[in-house]
Amino acid sequence: MDRHRPGLRGRTRPGTRVKRPVRIANCSGFYGDRLEAAREMVEGGPIDVLTGDYLAELTMLILWKARRKDPAAGYARTFLTQLEHVLGTCLDRGIRIVSNAGGLNPAGLAARIEALGLHPKIAYVDGDDIVDRLPDLVHLDTGRKLSEAGVEPLTANAYLGGWGIAAALDAGADVVVTGRVTDASLVVGPAAWWHGWTPGDVDEIAGAMAAGHVIECGPQATGGNYAFFDEVTDRRYPGFPIAEVAADGSSVITKHADTGGLVSAGTVTAQLLYEIAEPAYAGPDAVAHFDSLRLLEEAPDRVRISGTRGSPPGEQLKVALNHDGGYRNTMTLVLTGDRIEEKAAWAEQQLFDLLGGREQFAEVDVTLLRFDHPGSPVNAEATAHLRITVKDPDARKVGRRFANTTMELALGGYPGFHTTTPPTTESAFGVYWPALVPASSVEHRVTLPDGSRLVIPHPPTGPSVSMPAVSLETRDFGPTRRVSLGTVAGARSGDKGGNANVGFWTRTDDEFSWLRGYLDVSRFRELLPEAAELEVRRFELPNLRAVNFVVVGLLGDGVASATRPDPQAKGLGEYLRSRPADVPVALLEP
Repeated sequence: MDRHRPGLRGRTRPGTRVKRPVRIANCSGFYGDRLEAAREMVEGGPIDVLTGDYLAELTMLILWKARRKDPAAGYARTFLTQLEHVLGTCLDRGIRIVSNAGGLNPAGLAARIEALGLHPKIAYVDGDDIVDRLPDLVHLDTGRKLSEAGVEPLTANAYLGGWGIAAALDAGADVVVTGRVTDASLVVGPAAWWHGWTPGDVDEIAGAMAAGHVIECGPQATGGNYAFFDEVTDRRYPGFPIAEVAADGSSVITKHADTGGLVSAGTVTAQLLYEIAEPAYAGPDAVAHFDSLRLLEEAPDRVRISGTRGSPPGEQLKVALNHDGGYRNTMTLVLTGDRIEEKAAWAEQQLFDLLGGREQFAEVDVTLLRFDHPGSPVNAEATAHLRITVKDPDARKVGRRFANTTMELALGGYPGFHTTTPPTTESAFGVYWPALVPASSVEHRVTLPDGSRLVIPHPPTGPSVSMPAVSLETRDFGPTRRVSLGTVAGARSGDKGGNANVGFWTRTDDEFSWLRGYLDVSRFRELLPEAAELEVRRFELPNLRAVNFVVVGLLGDGVASATRPDPQAKGLGEYLRSRPADVPVALLEP
């Protein structure tokens, strides 16, 4: 059997469809994830495709900085390390490898893979980088035009779909690396190739999108970062997830045997809610309607996703743009004992008096973080932090001058003054700018193993489709008790640029009946006072017993520029679960 064209995997000839599901295993959820995961997924049991996701929004800026220092860089270097562990085994077993580790330089990464030896057939997908031919983009949330902002983009990448990947695999590629494709495309492309789908198979594609969204963040689908973590009885590091995608687009989410963690309806629900907005999950290949899918626990660590409806994609592609935001610096002052707020106000006044006023900086953020407890038996628990961040286009204003001036308070300020770090220097930061461009203006290209190039046509577009609303009975559950919301509701939170999402779900129908009636936008604002003046969007996903909220602008201009202590809203869900709620006693009784 030719190891490059395994006869038992993939399409063996045009028109032939393989009936069994394709086993797609993830080995990376971000740039810097567990290096050993690739080896563990390849050696842990049979798989057909090994995928890795490396490209968060911030990662594109990190790769730009790497390429500025070395024009041959711009890709995720850790992917090469993982390939050194598994490439030979994958070639011997006919396991295809698909990754977006190409980042800003997929051709350069393909060349580095070739230099590893072993002579794999390599293809790469590009065309997503449009930084040199940008139209006047409009910010998705603010409506502001790029020309009005007066900035020079550093990176601008359109989110491509999975058909370039499918074409590369159909041409016999052993390894496919891409630039900015959607995270779900790493599953959509291999599934479409394996089952012989066409762009019109929108339900099947939508099902693969759901599976891809679940496994893209690695062990977050297998018990990691899970709200009801008492359910995770195997506390070993979770095994990375596998999606067994069937010809009809349904899938089973699982993991290798004898690995840590848990795959349950809850862990899959949590990941389905991660970093989404409306239930109509838009992608370049289709729109997947997450409010149509259903979950079934078939067996331990095996959860089936079925019934996902799809509709044609829209006429535009999302673009992730980063531009230079200037310079920033942060100093954190430690406050101890009593009268914390009074000490903080004194320190703030003194510092900006010495600096010549707050108004000389483009932006100032001062946050008092309270960790102190009255009558604490240990010193550390009697402290609070005053976190002061300044931003400006002029590096000199926010550099050592700011940090050194902060240290001048050491002997002339509030009692007990000290800082968490010595004086620091300024650092450059970027601003994330989400926008849309016509799909027709972006050329989706794939360079095949023989060096030939294909331009992949964009799938046919169609009108937006809404799923029928699910009618649910509202009940009076009787007396309530003031407990934390997390007693009955799980949550998973994350970021999309400057926006944060929090998806809440429950484990029973009765709990969801109460939650959907209780947790409206008004009560959400009560739970999260920071959102009082911000736009809050609310969506229901009854099949998942879930309610999702999007808080527009909570994270400012995205993680690279955010001054919030939790710039990616990773802990926001757990914070809101800790907030008090009036939960029916009937739901609290065994």
